[in-house]
Amino acid sequence: MRFIPFILLMALALSGCGSDPASKNVEIDAAKLKLFKPLPAKVDVKPGGPEAERVALGRMLYYEPRLSKGHDIACNDCHMLDKYGVDNEPTSEGHKGQKGDRNSPTVYNAALHFTQFWDGRAADVEEQAKGPILNPVEMAMPDEKRVVAVLKSIPGYVTAFKTAFPDQKDPITYDTIANAIGTFERGLLTPSRWDKFLAGDAAAITNEEKAGFNAFLEAGCQTCHMGVLVGGNLYQKMGLAKAYPELADEGRAKVTKSEGDKFFFKVPSLRNIEKTGPYFHDGKVVTLDESVKQMGEYQLGAPLKDEQVKTITTWLKSLTGEIPADYIKKPELPPSGPNTPKPDKG
Repeated sequence: MRFIPFILLMALALSGCGSDPASKNVEIDAAKLKLFKPLPAKVDVKPGGPEAERVALGRMLYYEPRLSKGHDIACNDCHMLDKYGVDNEPTSEGHKGQKGDRNSPTVYNAALHFTQFWDGRAADVEEQAKGPILNPVEMAMPDEKRVVAVLKSIPGYVTAFKTAFPDQKDPITYDTIANAIGTFERGLLTPSRWDKFLAGDAAAITNEEKAGFNAFLEAGCQTCHMGVLVGGNLYQKMGLAKAYPELADEGRAKVTKSEGDKFFFKVPSLRNIEKTGPYFHDGKVVTLDESVKQMGEYQLGAPLKDEQVKTITTWLKSLTGEIPADYIKKPELPPSGPNTPKPDKG
């Protein structure tokens, strides 16, 4: 009997000598944590009319397929609000089944990005909202005049715009359309457990996730992915440390026409990254693990071991936030009027 305590002691010792972070109290360097900030409770909206009315109108317009040439594509078709703001396709299908050449990024938290689109060609979500409607591959409306004419022909929208922009002599313009959509999109925030942790709740993320965050820092990922969005606040060259294979898209250089901007893209936010694949500007990388591996090799010049990738992705999943189910609920859209233009499938 005298040997039983010794055996028990050895068993306990062996059970505690593993490397599982769950068995440890993982510490995070407070100084490095200052590189990151929690999501704000609210994003300021641009001037216009009463905010609640603009949000309600913007929500309708976001789901409105009559903003497209064929009356069959809405913003929500490529940026699905119940799927973390994406369609999970490499590139999205537009007018007449055409495919774009870049992956559709999420609209969640997009108002906090320093610019919009992969190449930064729009300053804010209001300016961004104007682009897809007139893009011939996407919603394919021929011009702003046609968009305005469609909405002016729908009595319900005439009333909604007057309510949302009461001080405008002509409430339905291309600018007020974009203003309403942008005002709605500024409410698309997804707070996560990561935000609770940053706000002081040490138990909001697990020890495994804390270890993953430390691995993220040790690899140097915070060089590009920091701040409120864990990204979304600078441009970076694709293939910074090692030339990225088969890279044809010149990125920001298409906008600036500058040789120095070739292959630069806006660094994506890592919020909700678990849910927003496939990854990168062309959507060619299917899994989150593979995207982390490629970033190590081509951006950091330091290939990551499988265990490093695993622990980093464990932390990345703590950035998955809560979809605001009530806010994104699809509204009833007003019926067409007798003079509403017919869909054009050509």
